[in-house]
Amino acid sequence: MGLVHDATVRIHRPGSGYAHDGPGGDFLGSGFFIAPSWILTCAHVAMRGEGGVVNVWFKEDRYSTELSEVPGKVVAAMPGARPQGATGWPAPDLALIKLQRPVEHTCVYVTERSEAMLRSREIHCVGWAPSQGGGLLKRSGVCVVKGAYGASDDAEQVVRLDGDWLEPGMSGGPVVDLARGEVVGVIKSRLDHHQGGTAVGIERLRTLKVPSAPVETEGDDTYQSVFHAHDRYHADRHNSPASTERTWADVQSELSPPPGGVLGPKRRADLLGRLAEFPPPVSTRGLLLLLDALPGVHSRDHRPAPRGWRDGLGALYDTRARDRDAPLELVLRYCMGVLAADRPFDVPSTRTAAKSLWEWVKRIAEEELSRDFRRQLAMEWAAVRLRLEENRRRALAPPGAPVRHGERAYVLLELEPQGWARNRYDWRIGVARHTGEMLPVAEDSQGTALDTLPDRLAAALTEAFRRCDEPGSPALLQVCVTPALFGLEVDRWELPSDGLPLGVVRPVVLRSSYHGPADERLARWKAMRDTGMRAEVVDCENELRVRVPEVAQLRTLAHESVPVLCRYGDRPDPGITAGAVRVLDTGFGMALLQRRPTETDTVCKEFHRRVAEAVSDARARDGLPLKLHELRKGVSAQRTETYWSDGVALFYDDPHHPLPGADEFLEAP
Repeated sequence: MGLVHDATVRIHRPGSGYAHDGPGGDFLGSGFFIAPSWILTCAHVAMRGEGGVVNVWFKEDRYSTELSEVPGKVVAAMPGARPQGATGWPAPDLALIKLQRPVEHTCVYVTERSEAMLRSREIHCVGWAPSQGGGLLKRSGVCVVKGAYGASDDAEQVVRLDGDWLEPGMSGGPVVDLARGEVVGVIKSRLDHHQGGTAVGIERLRTLKVPSAPVETEGDDTYQSVFHAHDRYHADRHNSPASTERTWADVQSELSPPPGGVLGPKRRADLLGRLAEFPPPVSTRGLLLLLDALPGVHSRDHRPAPRGWRDGLGALYDTRARDRDAPLELVLRYCMGVLAADRPFDVPSTRTAAKSLWEWVKRIAEEELSRDFRRQLAMEWAAVRLRLEENRRRALAPPGAPVRHGERAYVLLELEPQGWARNRYDWRIGVARHTGEMLPVAEDSQGTALDTLPDRLAAALTEAFRRCDEPGSPALLQVCVTPALFGLEVDRWELPSDGLPLGVVRPVVLRSSYHGPADERLARWKAMRDTGMRAEVVDCENELRVRVPEVAQLRTLAHESVPVLCRYGDRPDPGITAGAVRVLDTGFGMALLQRRPTETDTVCKEFHRRVAEAVSDARARDGLPLKLHELRKGVSAQRTETYWSDGVALFYDDPHHPLPGADEFLEAP
């Protein structure tokens, strides 16, 4: 219940002017984090916000009693409005709220079974409600499932609850089956002057509208995006050696008997995380055909129909075993079906996901199943591998010509710390042409305080951009600083001319006057012109912070490697800065740095996963500044699939365009 309480939130109207804990009318109801940056609540709670926008109050630090506030936007509501003349909000009465900026928070574990709440006996309800003292307090109670209004194939099915009192404001809160340790539903309503109320099963989210256009990315289908993020979240925390917190899999393992059947909670969390690395099923029909091909599985009995890989796994739990090994064999056959299934789209990480899932299947089969069954699996994997290799060859087809940043003008901002005045900087701004000519715009050697730089430089930067921007194609901004200042977030500065962060308007990269041997720089830079690139995390191993290797070891990395500093942070200490210098000493012309603060127990697997995809997608060196620009625009546009990149900076140093010397840079009168 502690894990549930940590993830349960309050939902308010934005900017109502009432005290948040007072008796004012800004409090709308409850909700809970179902996945990173996603909240599940009732439609009748979420849609009372103005313009589909609400404020979410949540617990950012589980050891603190203070709540933090973040804005959220309703992305999906079922239904989206109350029918005229209706006294209540019709079922399923569910809504998904997407946070409008990235924050750290915990998430609940959601069941993958169909009609899990109706199979529960005693359930716990959690939510916020007004207290007698006039504020808001978290409230929990125990209810008993008494049945349902509507059949399983009825779109408006709701579950009847009896038992404890459900208070006003608890609508949208989670319903928890403590026997299995999972969230199975959402509180919908209470009974006036009586105990109990109604709730909606979590599986009703499967009725969320299927996109009409082809699904080309995970984010194109909200249902798949949310549940893939949910499953990766729990798998990453369960598998991370860095995290010291008790996970859902840990506490579920202590239940008697532990849920998950032959898998158990820990194997189940691991498997669901691996399945979430794949593109979703092409269609519900395709998933049903896969399930129907398995012995003893009656997929049509599950209402609403399974829609994602996790739903398909949940459909296997009810199959009656013909012998001891049958349940586990069924799970592994299902995994092989996922490996062989058609995909709505393909990404470079799919190949890695397939190998990871096969290794899991092979390990489980070797530990527990017969040799004959293992031989069948090996033959199936051989056929799948041939198909994956063919997909890989198609993906490596020569791409279209990328933008060559070296062939057009860019803006250069140089910041130099004053050795005699702490935290004060001289600066110079110019426009660099592809011919090597540097046109001065403005400079100041009087020393500017770091926190006043954005305002002080705004006019000069605006003028420089005006000189080299082209319609629909903003010029690149290169920021030259010492490695100790790589944490300076110039990409977040805003110019009055457009009111948006610089990194959203244009590509922004870092440079340094300090770099490695010229011949090594040129060799590495040349190797990345048109070939594929791959990310190499150099300061984090198994999600634990490690020292950046020495130059001799860094030199063993392939020329197409892009070093990634996962733990650079916003205020690097001398040891971290020295690690960045070693990367430059090795001649790397590109490196990625995560500047968001991290703790020693930070779970960073999602960052590793996504940064590898981003580098691979960029294909060649000139595509990486554009890729990062695209990600920054995604964060600004509140696309949750890009939130992982918040705080990432790119070091991008083209040896063919060296920085001008101090004596030849700006000679403005």
